[in-house]
Order: sequence, then C-alpha cells, then structure tokens
Amino acid sequence: MNQMKTKILFMGTPDFAKSSLAALVDAGYDVIGVLTQPDKPRGRKQIPTPSPVKEYALEKNIPVYQPKTLRGDDFAELLDSLSPDLIVVAAYGKILPENVINYPRLGCINVHGSLLPEYRGAAPIQRAIMDGKKITGVTIMHMDIGLDTGDMISKVEVPIYPDDDFEKLHDRMADAGAKLLVDTIPSIKNGTAKREKQDDLKSTYAAKITNADCALDFDADADAVYNRIRALSPFPLAFCDHNGKMLKLVGARIGDTEKEHKNPGEVLRLDAKGNFIEVACRTGSVCLTRVLSEGKGRMNASDLINGRKIAQGDRLKKYIID
Repeated sequence: MNQMKTKILFMGTPDFAKSSLAALVDAGYDVIGVLTQPDKPRGRKQIPTPSPVKEYALEKNIPVYQPKTLRGDDFAELLDSLSPDLIVVAAYGKILPENVINYPRLGCINVHGSLLPEYRGAAPIQRAIMDGKKITGVTIMHMDIGLDTGDMISKVEVPIYPDDDFEKLHDRMADAGAKLLVDTIPSIKNGTAKREKQDDLKSTYAAKITNADCALDFDADADAVYNRIRALSPFPLAFCDHNGKMLKLVGARIGDTEKEHKNPGEVLRLDAKGNFIEVACRTGSVCLTRVLSEGKGRMNASDLINGRKIAQGDRLKKYIID
C-alpha cells in the first residue's frame, strides 16, 4: 500500500500543526480533508482570521472543515463521507470523542510537543522552558479518551538551548515533529508500530498559560525569572508593574546568578550603550534587553533608557491582576 492509498484526515490549528500537515503533503500522502478551529477575531478591528492550518490547506486545495462540535449526527455523517484510514491530530484544540478516535482502521494518532508522559496538556513547550529543562522532544502517540495518555509509538529528543525563547524552540520542535510523523506512519500502515504504555506515575501536566503565569515576580532566582521571560516570548509576554503601569518583557539575559538582594525588582543599573536594564532578583539579576511599554510598541531597552522612562532605583513589582 503506497501513500496515495492511505486516506488521511488531518486535525490541527496553529503553526505547530501546519508543519506536520505540510510534511504529509510533501511526502505524497493523500490528505482527504483538514479539520481546524473556526476563524477567530484578531487585532483591534477583530477581523475573523483563519488558522495557519486552514490557510495552508486552502493553498493546497485541500477541503477544509470547521465544525463547531465533533459530536452529533452532522459530524458523524461527515466522517462517514470522508471515511479516513488514519486520523492525524496536532494541536487541534478540542477533545476528540471516543467514536471519532475509534473510527479509522489504522487508528487516530497525535503529534504531541513533549517527551511523554512528561508535560501532558496544552502548553508543554512553555512549561519545559519555565522549568529550566535542557532536553524536551516530540512524541507520536495513539489517542485514547484521556488527555495525552495514549500508548506511545515514537519519540525524538530536541535540545533546549540557553538562549531559546518559545518561538525558537517551538519552530525546531514543529520541524522535528513533522519529520517524526512522516517517518512513523509507514510502521503504522504495515502493522509494525510499537505500542508503549505511559507510566502515569511519571506524568506531569502542562496547564494552559494564563495571565497569572505572565505576572512576573522578581522575588525568585535569576534563572527562574529568566526562564519565565523567555518561555512567554514573543507572546503572550511576561509583565510587571513599573510605576503603576504594565511593562511587558520581550527579551532578557542572565546578569548575575549569586548575589542576594534585599529588594527584588530594584533597577540596579541602566546601560543605554550596552542596551540593558539590570534588575535585581532574590538571588542574582537579569538584564532586560527588549520591552513593550504600555501604549507603546516593542522597543530596545536603550530606547526606554534614553527616553528617561525608567531610572536606577525604580522598582519593578508583580502586576496585580484584577
């Protein structure tokens, strides 16, 4: 059986999923349709905007479906009409009902952005960076009714470099996952794919990122502060309170890692030429290099310094969310 005889229904929404879809198309697989989330209003004008997966599918003339629900007769009829041999899921954004998971003869598989059973859930990439991990990866797994609890088929490790932010790591993981997917499908087709059960005792949960995660507290070790800033960049961005206004933190680097400070959040040093604002942590310091000031666009630290919008001795506090 060649690629063209295996009918694949793809389910995904963001850029991470787009990489897997593109890899399937490039490998010659017959992608008979794409399911993705409904267009979401974006920007100041709240214009409905298609997902990256939808945009790619339309470019490739692949039928796109955006059902509001995967339950009920309407979707069951759609599934019967498509009759996929295999369903591939990558960051679709909804829990699949059991009847959908069990429908295709070759199964329903998921491209998940972690080395399962670690970081089950919605935000595995960000959480791995926040936790200071040096290695993460991608797992191809059989789906079941649990949240990322199905049997594992294949894995690939991806290093986390010291200067990685979410975007850099995300892009490498998306590429690694796409390649792993294409390399794994032949074994699923010929029945040789392994099924390794997950050890639930070793599982961890990567909860969806919320505003509470973004509210940065400098009363922590410099490594922890730096990891949170880069895990949330370039979006949604960590933020703090500077003179009663929200200051979002786009880029940073480690300053000192050993000196203890009585006033975490205190601005220790301004260096316009070196383009950094050094801020005290409980232990050590971080140097902010890019920020987003309230009512302004993203700017270098030097722009904030030269505009006299920040001063040595100022205090960056945790922003209190109403």
